[in-house]
Formats: sequence, structure tokens, C-alpha cells
Amino acid sequence: MRYKGVFITGTDTGVGKSVAAACIIRALLRKGVKVGAMKPIETGCENIYGRLMPLDGTLLRTMAEMDDPVDLIVPARFAYPLAPLVAAELEKKPVDCAAIMNAHTALSRKYEFLVVEGAGGLLVPITKKQGARGKRQEVYFMEDLIKDLQLPVVIVARATLGTINHTLLTVDHAASAGLNVIGVIINHSSPSRNNDAERTTPVVLKELCPVPVLGVLPYLDSIAPGTIDELTYIIGSTLVDLLF
Repeated sequence: MRYKGVFITGTDTGVGKSVAAACIIRALLRKGVKVGAMKPIETGCENIYGRLMPLDGTLLRTMAEMDDPVDLIVPARFAYPLAPLVAAELEKKPVDCAAIMNAHTALSRKYEFLVVEGAGGLLVPITKKQGARGKRQEVYFMEDLIKDLQLPVVIVARATLGTINHTLLTVDHAASAGLNVIGVIINHSSPSRNNDAERTTPVVLKELCPVPVLGVLPYLDSIAPGTIDELTYIIGSTLVDLLF
């Protein structure tokens, strides 16, 4: 096995990272891989009887058919649907980076491969470093978490106008930060408009992007293991070959 896991990031928030992560999880399960999932930080969690429940983390847990507690799969949870740094400050509850690393270590020991989904993109701020005053170099970003987890990256992008620019910028920044980008997945995060941008963007990205375009995922009205299983053929074999 080439890698022990993969980190799913996006060109923006709401691009469909969870759908892409679910497809990867189900593709690996069908290959007989003992795969686990993790969402280190989730904001916008729903408060149910005084406990914050993560929608994305719960979805990944279901897709991977895990029996591990939610606290291990999503160790940092916040109610505000904001960047982790902002949500943590508003809720007066700092992001526990040690808990994230400990959870990742525990899950990595149990599973052959771990699919880790980030929050937003590479430069989403997580927490301020000790003694920081808010300057960029004094903030711990999502890219820093990826480096600490020592995982390769798959970037998820929207299938809309602007995707070429956003994707190339993200890939370029990832490379300059020393991250290993496996490829890009284009996802229809909203119903297809069947316009020129949607039709041409994958073609142009395949020509211009320095990493492979792994596939284009259609819009899903509902997300469940059965519907996700039907999509695994789109990225399954190509991605498994790259990861293994």
C-alpha cells in the first residue's frame, strides 16, 4: 500500500467534499479494504438534547460502516456554521488539536486506510498559535493540519463557472506548501444547468491542471450508501490505483 490515508479538501465550502469522501470510502470497501473515516473538525453542528451532532461526520461514519463513537470520528465540533477559528472564539471553546491528533492515531491503528475530510479549503483558519495576534504566519490553517497528519490530498471542486481559476489556485498553493495532491474531483453540488461552463470545465482542467482530474460526480438528490455505490465506478478504479 502506497498510503495509509487521504485528506479530502475543497476549493471552497459546500463543494461536495462529503460526497466525494463517501464515494472514495465505498470504492475502497468494495475493493476489500478495511477503511475508516474521520472529520477532524465540523462546524454548524445541530444541538440535539445538549449534544452537538455532526451531519458530515455521521454521514461518513455510516458510509464506512463504522461502530466507533462520534467523539472519535469528529473530535472537534461547533454549533456556529463558520470557520473553526471564528466558531471557536464565539463559543469560547478552543479547537483541541491534541484531541484531533490522538483520534487520528487511534483510528489509524484500527483501520487499514483512513479517509479524512477537512472543513472548507486549505487556508481555512483553525486556531491561533500561542501568543499570536492574528497575523497569517501565526495562525494554524487547514493546510497545517494536513501536514501534521502527513496525508496526500484530493481536491474537490464545483462544476460551475469559476472552477478553473479556483482549482488551479488551490493546486498551485498546495504544491507551494509542499502537499502531495493526488488529483481533483469535480462535483455537481447543485442540480446541473447543462450550460457551457459545466460542459467545458472538466475538459479544460484536464488540459491545464498539473494533477489528474479523477472524475466528475453528478448531483444527488439524496445521499445514502446505495446511491453512492452507484457512483463509485466514476472515480473508484483510477483513485485506488493512485493510492495503492
